[in-house]
Amino acid sequence: MGGGGGYSLPPRDLKSLEEKAKEKLKEGEKIKRNVFISFAYEDINEVNLLRAQSKNEKSDLEFSDYSVKEPFDSKNADYIRRKIKEKIEKVSVTVVYLSNNTVNSKWVKWEVEQSLKMGKTVIAVHKGDSPPSAIPDYIKNNKIKIVKWKELSNSL
Repeated sequence: MGGGGGYSLPPRDLKSLEEKAKEKLKEGEKIKRNVFISFAYEDINEVNLLRAQSKNEKSDLEFSDYSVKEPFDSKNADYIRRKIKEKIEKVSVTVVYLSNNTVNSKWVKWEVEQSLKMGKTVIAVHKGDSPPSAIPDYIKNNKIKIVKWKELSNSL
């Protein structure tokens, strides 16, 4: 008569699975991450390029995008916050697209704060060789890693 509790693997099987996972990582197999992209709406075209790059088979960048694709059809800020929180809860990483518009976006600030409260990894990404001149305080104060767009795949 067994107890119908949970199912667990014997230690040797767990060790075997761990070894196989390590081998796959050494082989350079891509790990697909669930990502929320936080950005100022003025940057939608550049963010769409980043999204498209993740779908290109030749790209090192691969992720499942859980961010907002279309603005919510609502002026109710509580509703919008609730919907965005639901999306952030599903991801492991929030990627902040940094531009000169970011510093003025209250939504990006709020999304970063929510991500950090939920224990999510937050990475800021910028296009070009150097970040914009105005880095928001919430990026600096939280010591959020800032990387070049082309280096994002190494940081996810």
